[in-house]
Amino acid sequence: MTLTTFVTKSAFRNKRRTALTMVSIALSLALLTVMMTIWRAFYIDNGSEQSTQRLITRHRVSLTFSLPIYYAQKIKTVPGVVEVVPRQWFGGLYIDDKPEHFFAQFATDPQLLFKVYTDFQIPPDQLDAWQHDRAGAVVDSELAKKYGWKVGDRIVLKGTIWDANPELTIRGIFKAPQPTQSLYFDRKYFEEAVPIMKDQSGTFGILADTPGDVPKIATAVDDMFHNSPQQTKTESEKAFGLDFVAMLGNVKAFILGICGAVVFATLLVAANTMAMSIRERTREVAVLKTLGFTRKVVLALFVGEAIVVAILAGVIGILIGTGLMFMASHNPQAGFFQGIGVNAVTMVLALLLAGLVGCVAALFPSYHASQVDIVEGLRYIG
Repeated sequence: MTLTTFVTKSAFRNKRRTALTMVSIALSLALLTVMMTIWRAFYIDNGSEQSTQRLITRHRVSLTFSLPIYYAQKIKTVPGVVEVVPRQWFGGLYIDDKPEHFFAQFATDPQLLFKVYTDFQIPPDQLDAWQHDRAGAVVDSELAKKYGWKVGDRIVLKGTIWDANPELTIRGIFKAPQPTQSLYFDRKYFEEAVPIMKDQSGTFGILADTPGDVPKIATAVDDMFHNSPQQTKTESEKAFGLDFVAMLGNVKAFILGICGAVVFATLLVAANTMAMSIRERTREVAVLKTLGFTRKVVLALFVGEAIVVAILAGVIGILIGTGLMFMASHNPQAGFFQGIGVNAVTMVLALLLAGLVGCVAALFPSYHASQVDIVEGLRYIG
């Protein structure tokens, strides 16, 4: 029998206890995988390469206040700015007010939208058709798939913020790097229906020449309108998205708190299991030493058992966490979790953490067992 076989067989000697321990560790790792994935999506990933070149300008006080449309021309004069597009939130109802029927709707400039959002892919003929139809609209491919929409379909949005019910014809379907669940229609059509919003815009999307220009542009734009009645707040597209996440509360502290609690609980479960297992095998340790096993080898055997159990449980937990994130990101009410998935780096980190927890949990009881005197060990009655 090899040492590897010995470790494997010893790890599953008490099948019930090992199974229960693995279930506990697997569920903990599943939750940890989900939390790590959310953390990565919110605070580490920058999106597509093109998105790192984009900024959003809004009213300094709140998104509920609009900005004059002529700001777009002034912003375009800032060094490093390639293009500027206005976007106005519509927020109408489609079918009914159920959450599963909610999606983002914006009035914008058809001539400029895809010049700023260069990572949105749309067939040229569909883009041309939209630009020549004031009552036309373009939709995200995932949104079109959800409702079974195709080019030429007509939809009606019932206004909730504005007293308008635009009737739109889908002229194009675009594909984004990450699903946006959004619909865009002509700003002029919106202004005709809502005269109070003529020459006004909720936000401006800005495309910078390079990612390095983004901080300079943000400062320059806000300085330009510092003394204006409608001051601005300009930030990167990533930072703008995090502003919405911040509305949920201190998400960073929440995620870190859960991760810390999960690791601590997993450590306690694994340590308790290993302590019980090793205490029951005191006489076995004495026999191993009698056969010539050194203290270091005994220590390595018991630590190896814990790592094997922890890693196997970690694999199961990662698979569960991946499945949970897949279901959450493909749910009609996914919201901030839309398009988020577990990547290979997160899986590897979770697996390494599982192995580390197993090692740390077994280290003290294993060291104690390796120091057992042969005579005392043989006398032990467990």
